[in-house]
Amino acid sequence: MAHHLMTLAAIVAAVVLLLPCATGYPWAFCGENNNFKANSSYQSHLSLVAATLPKNASTSPDLFATAVVGTIPRQLWAMGLCRGDVDGTACFNCLTQAFRDLPNHCSYNKDATMYYDPCMLHYSNNQLIPDDDSGDFYTINSTAAVNSDPVGFNRLVAALVNATADYAAHKSTRRFATGETTAGSVSEEFPKLYSLAQCTPDMKAARCRECLAALISQSLDAFQNLTLGRVLWINCTYRYEAAPFFNGPAMVQIAVPSSSVPVPAPAPTLAPAIQPSYGTPAAVAGVAGGRKYNLPGVVVAVVLTTVTALNLVVCLCFWRRRRRRRGPTAQAKQPYPTYSVEAEDTEMVDSMMIDVATLRAATGDFDESNKLGEGGFGAVYKGVLPDGDEIAVKRLWQCSTQGLDELKNELALVAKLKHKNLVRLVGICLEQQERLLVYEFLPNRSLDLILFDAEKREQLSWEQRYRIINGIARGLQYLHEDSQLRVVHRDLKASNVLLDANMNPKISDFGLARIFGRDQTQAVTDRVVGTHGYMAPEYMMRGNYSTKSDAFSFGVMVMEIITGRKNGCCNSGMSDDLLTTVWEHWDAGTAMETVDPFMAAAGIFSEVDVLRCIHVGLLCVQPDPAARPVMSSVLVMLGCDTITLQAPSKPMLFLPRNTAGNTTLSTVSLQG
Repeated sequence: MAHHLMTLAAIVAAVVLLLPCATGYPWAFCGENNNFKANSSYQSHLSLVAATLPKNASTSPDLFATAVVGTIPRQLWAMGLCRGDVDGTACFNCLTQAFRDLPNHCSYNKDATMYYDPCMLHYSNNQLIPDDDSGDFYTINSTAAVNSDPVGFNRLVAALVNATADYAAHKSTRRFATGETTAGSVSEEFPKLYSLAQCTPDMKAARCRECLAALISQSLDAFQNLTLGRVLWINCTYRYEAAPFFNGPAMVQIAVPSSSVPVPAPAPTLAPAIQPSYGTPAAVAGVAGGRKYNLPGVVVAVVLTTVTALNLVVCLCFWRRRRRRRGPTAQAKQPYPTYSVEAEDTEMVDSMMIDVATLRAATGDFDESNKLGEGGFGAVYKGVLPDGDEIAVKRLWQCSTQGLDELKNELALVAKLKHKNLVRLVGICLEQQERLLVYEFLPNRSLDLILFDAEKREQLSWEQRYRIINGIARGLQYLHEDSQLRVVHRDLKASNVLLDANMNPKISDFGLARIFGRDQTQAVTDRVVGTHGYMAPEYMMRGNYSTKSDAFSFGVMVMEIITGRKNGCCNSGMSDDLLTTVWEHWDAGTAMETVDPFMAAAGIFSEVDVLRCIHVGLLCVQPDPAARPVMSSVLVMLGCDTITLQAPSKPMLFLPRNTAGNTTLSTVSLQG
């Protein structure tokens, strides 16, 4: 048996060394049979994203950005992620270089990925659904083996990478962590180790840990007794080495044993096998996207051990894992499925239940001193949970006619929306005739409380205002284009945009939101509800709403953020509303006269950038919904000053509907 294994190992070792190796750093991987033509719209989309995504990622606190340009079937989806320990300049330079290099490596490929040490770039014509089809490639880097106490060394590696993965998933909002082994019996036979783990920041903590657990559980066998290992996937990655490779101090430390006693491994939450949504690394499990390979995991482990024992170095060989193609049987995974409440949705809602006694205690029994605001659906109170977490509790009026099943349906929808620019739903309570929605509390409350206050808005510099505009656009892009559900908010306004401690915006209040099917472009309602000054003319006058009506509301907010004035669309004979004022100055070439004078006092700003934002805002409030840009295009236009924008048309003046049965309603904000 031993002779048979050695013979098999020798044969496969030869095969491994003959495998096509990567041409060298950086590592580029190209899709197959999916090309675009020169000078096509897809190439134009790629150029647009190349001009904006590096800046968006490098200025993001998470060093992460996505972009969607165009419409299916010529849509381009791109993602850039930088390592959490690099600075913004290094991130920008890396992603800029990636956009230069990748099209050369993958000429006219619609699906391509480039891995550098500091960053990763991926683009495709098939938008990746979050947490689905996340992996692309699996790599093995091997060096000399540890000859002393290999069992203890392998346990130490497992402890280190799992502790680093735990920290990245559960203790870092950026989903990034570094680790190292601390002083002990460190020698050439038992070297000090350094580690790194990272997920895309838009992943939930549990999903990030599941992704990393899947990688670790299926790759550590291939790294047995090796002092260096790395796995690169699109949504998550981990790495360890015997030499320092990251910047700054380690976030996690694991003690090295003082003797050769084996290190007890932790009890990580390792998946028994790669989850279906991630596929299977070919080098380990032998299957990739339905295609079978001839390198079972146990054989690869034997090969690597044999090769390293002979002091041979395997040359960064890559086993490609084909991403599963969505065929007719995979329609449920389409980006914008028709939503229906399933049993798992009800279970999800049930798992978020908080008892009413806890919320009464948290809010001082809904004391008036804790009230943050109220409106058409109920009041909002600040609360503090027993663990010290601050919350905002929306208490729906008891006279509401909304049934329990309908409310659970709405909650299931909100619970599915996860984005850094959306307010997070913490829990719910449906006891004692109470209907309570519990959200994260944001200390700077709502945008309107700062923007329309003559004293408070002095703190809003242009940099902060631009970040708020950009963040709102990103949240809307997620709702309209990137989430599993296609959502129209219908009540976007300054009081429904909340600000965290760093003045980052989060869209709130989905009480009026509606779900659209994948192919649905608009809907009509007989009951127009919303807020004057933000409603698009086609919605106010005819009840038509769509993502373009949200774009109109966004355009109004852009004008408000830049001018510091609230849009009172019909208050003064319909001649001096904010949109008309800005338009008239724009048409006369004096748009800078509309800028909030407090903005100049708060810091230096670029007139070019301000004028571009005004231009984009005017494009969003055009009377024709078809002429308004989609949010992915808005982000491209905001982030690139080399793109020529079309001339906007004059905004429409209109009266609100006042017909019986068609009334408007000012709705309550979470914290305003």
